[in-house]
Amino acid sequence: MKTAFEIIREHAEEGARLRLSFLSDVAPALDEAARALARCLADGGKILVCGNGGSAADAQHMTGELLGRFLMERRSLPAVALTVDTSTLTAVGNDYGYDDVFSRQVSGLGRPGDALVAFSTSGNSANVLRAIEAAHEAGMTVLGLTGKGGGRMAAMCDHLLDVPHSHTPLIQEMHEACMHLLCRLIDHYLFENVRALDEDRKGV
Repeated sequence: MKTAFEIIREHAEEGARLRLSFLSDVAPALDEAARALARCLADGGKILVCGNGGSAADAQHMTGELLGRFLMERRSLPAVALTVDTSTLTAVGNDYGYDDVFSRQVSGLGRPGDALVAFSTSGNSANVLRAIEAAHEAGMTVLGLTGKGGGRMAAMCDHLLDVPHSHTPLIQEMHEACMHLLCRLIDHYLFENVRALDEDRKGV
């Protein structure tokens, strides 16, 4: 039987190895996704975010950073967590089924040019998959944060940040790191390096 200290050390060591290798490998995709979200906001769009369980907490955490602030003082950025309206969640769940609790909100709130950020450690959550389908129907850009190879989401997202690991807690920890970096880079491109977004539009 492992001791408590051994459990702590093994988790810390494996998490540190994963964090360094994953963030190094995913840096170009992370930057591209952040630019896409920043362009959405710069063009007057909004970001919708969804996920289940711990991923629901990630969704709410991300919108809190955007609506409030991350590190710098700046204007509030439009973002909606699709996990917080209990009346809507229970009404849709009761009338249509749990698989539609996010897609109905995306269909009602999403507009062309908006973005959906979808969290799912497996990449196979049915209600998240339906939200992605609804987002594409609405003309939105989709960023997926997944693990374990990305599941069905891998082929459905415009941008994908897939954590190459099978341990859900570590996948969730990497998702939080990605979420923080996305918020930091959104601020960077909207308020520190605006020229980069202009160059993106011109294809430079």
